[in-house]
Formats: sequence, structure tokens, C-alpha cells
Amino acid sequence: MTAYVIAHADITDETLFNQFSERVPGVVAAHGGRFLVRSGDIEVVQGEWNPERIAIVEFDDIEQARAWQESAGYAELRQILNQLGRAHVIIVPGYDQP
Repeated sequence: MTAYVIAHADITDETLFNQFSERVPGVVAAHGGRFLVRSGDIEVVQGEWNPERIAIVEFDDIEQARAWQESAGYAELRQILNQLGRAHVIIVPGYDQP
């Protein structure tokens, strides 16, 4: 079953964000992930959630998504992510139609 990593970030350090942004696609691809969304062009249509940036990455399964999150390549990027502002990241399983 597919899995999705959904991340949103509010950026306080554009220089660090640019470093993260340049490097993360290679690490995602190396673990079989594919960006579906990677944007700061967000339209809030209901509620108060208003992130500055959002990304959705698709993986073949939960194990692959977790392996990416736990990888040495992402560990270094996570340190940058933790310094560039506030970020929230979740992993959710895809929906299999009956």
C-alpha cells in the first residue's frame, strides 16, 4: 500500500531553507520517493491552518517512507530542517479502494 509523507514548514531562515530545498530531492529519490506537491503557493479554503510551505512525497509503502526518514542521508537534512523554522512531518498510509 502506498504511503505519503506530508510536511509543512514555517520558514525563519531562508538561507538554511534553500540549502535544505536543494538537497532533499536527491535523498527522496534515492529512497524511491516521488514529490507530488512541493510548494509555497497555498490557498486556505477552510480553517486556520496556513503553512508557508507544504510537501507531499509518495512512497511505495510505509516501510519505504520510514526507511527514508531513518536514513543517514536524511538525518543531516533533518538537522537543517530543525533549524530553519518550524516543521511538522507525518507519514500516512494510502487508501486502497475496495
